Amino acid sequence: MKVTKAVLPFLPLCQRLLPSRLAGLSVALLKATALEIAILAGHLLLYPSGITQERRAALPPQDSSDTSRLPTEARPPVVLLHGFIDNRSVFLLLRRSLAQHGRHRIESLNYSPLTCDIRSAAELLGRHIEEICARTGAERVDVVGHSLGGLIARYYVQRLGGDLRVRTLVTLGTPHSGTRVAPLANAHPIVRQMRPGSAVLEELARPAPGCRTHFVSFWSDLDHIMDPLETACIDHPDLLAQNVRVSGVGHLALPVHPAVAAGVRRALDDEPATPETEAARAGGLTVA
Repeated sequence: MKVTKAVLPFLPLCQRLLPSRLAGLSVALLKATALEIAILAGHLLLYPSGITQERRAALPPQDSSDTSRLPTEARPPVVLLHGFIDNRSVFLLLRRSLAQHGRHRIESLNYSPLTCDIRSAAELLGRHIEEICARTGAERVDVVGHSLGGLIARYYVQRLGGDLRVRTLVTLGTPHSGTRVAPLANAHPIVRQMRPGSAVLEELARPAPGCRTHFVSFWSDLDHIMDPLETACIDHPDLLAQNVRVSGVGHLALPVHPAVAAGVRRALDDEPATPETEAARAGGLTVA
């Protein structure tokens, strides 16, 4: 009882120093950090499996008499594009989730970790998408890009005419307005292109009238790579874009977490919104 009485006078001070909101944020940050470490460890083990390009398997012939499969087959192919110094292995769980929910035409593109220019990587993506369309007979594809991969895909869409081929572009933790994190990484040319005010980002800020692609950008309030956090949002007057806030997930967890995967599936399955309906579709994901 004496101990309790002695502690009581300090409770208001503790509440002022560590308000409940800050304490909740700290717990969420600890959880997200622990998850990031676990994902990093797992990804390092899987990384060798994704170094080589995936095999381009021939698609099985479509049975037009099987009407139950028509809605699934009508969906565009999905192209997955990884981030900086990464490879296609980062999409193992997301790919499985998409396949389990009816997306059977999924392909990943590996670009070299030595790539020094977003523009060159975007041209490579364009050739890859043209090859997919020629092989599958699809007129358009959907693209999911993590981090730098989303920026490469956006450059292809906006600056190289890719809006003719990309129906929906989903970005996960992509520095659309540039990130200031890790200034020592400026030695790499492609990192400099991801800085605020770079020539590439200035190109993406230019007018893009009539862009046909629907953009969905997932950004996290605990993304340690995005500085500021809101740089992962798309803010462009000519683009039909939806920004989805994710709570409780770090940068590496975005292409892995099941709640984000569900959000990506919804973004790909939804019909592209119109400016009149976009506000009604805005929302977020909260991960406990």
